[in-house]
Amino acid sequence: MSNPSVNKRQKERQRQERQREKLAKREDRKRDKANRPAGPAGEDPDIAGIVPGPQPPPEW
Repeated sequence: MSNPSVNKRQKERQRQERQREKLAKREDRKRDKANRPAGPAGEDPDIAGIVPGPQPPPEW
């Protein structure tokens, strides 16, 4: 059986490494978001191109 304190140190190093990886991913996402081109001003991309009122029947 291994020494418990060795296992504890190894586990703590792994936890710190995961935290560093998470921080790097967060910074990458933040940088990507800042460099992403903005969409058209005042237009919601989810409803762009939808005409209000009755919709034409689907073409079969």
